Amino acid sequence: MRVYVPLSLPRLAQAHRAGELGPAPLTAFAVTPALREWYLSDDIEELEYAALNRAALASLRMLAGEPDAARRRVVVAVDVADRAAVADPDRGLDPATLGEVSVREVVALSKAAAVHVDSDDAQSDVAAAADALGAADQGDDDAQFVVDGAEDHELLWFATQEIPNLVDGVDA
Repeated sequence: MRVYVPLSLPRLAQAHRAGELGPAPLTAFAVTPALREWYLSDDIEELEYAALNRAALASLRMLAGEPDAARRRVVVAVDVADRAAVADPDRGLDPATLGEVSVREVVALSKAAAVHVDSDDAQSDVAAAADALGAADQGDDDAQFVVDGAEDHELLWFATQEIPNLVDGVDA
C-alpha cells in the first residue's frame, strides 16, 4: 500500500540521518474507503493525488507548530505492507481525517518511492497559510482563502537520492 507521510524539512533531515521514518506509529495518508467515498472516483491516480494533498495539509499543520522550519511542505511517499497501515473506522468520515492511516511500524527510508516538497517560490504562501490555519479552523473564510492559496502550489517530485540535497544545511 502506498502511504504519504507528512513531514517538515527538519523532520526529513532527522529521518535521513536515522535512515528511517519513525517512531511508530506514524500518521500518514492513503487511499482509504472513506477517501474513495468522499472523492467519488475510481481512478487510482486521482485518489492517490487526493491522499497526497491530504498529507500536504498535514505537513502544513506541522509547519504551524514549527516556527523555525523552512516554510516548505514535505511529503514522503512510501510503500508498506497492507497490514502495516490501519485506518480508524471511527474517524473515517471526519472531513479533517479523510484518508488518515496509522502506520504501526518504523519504515526504512530506503523503502520511500519519492519525496514531494514545495518549491522555494511557494514559501511566502505556505508561511501565510501556516499562520492562518488557526483562524481557518475557527471558520474564518478569509483565513481559509489564505490556506487554500498554499494548495495552489504543486509539490515537486524528488527521487530519494536527492534527499541529501534537500536537507543540506537543515537543522533537525
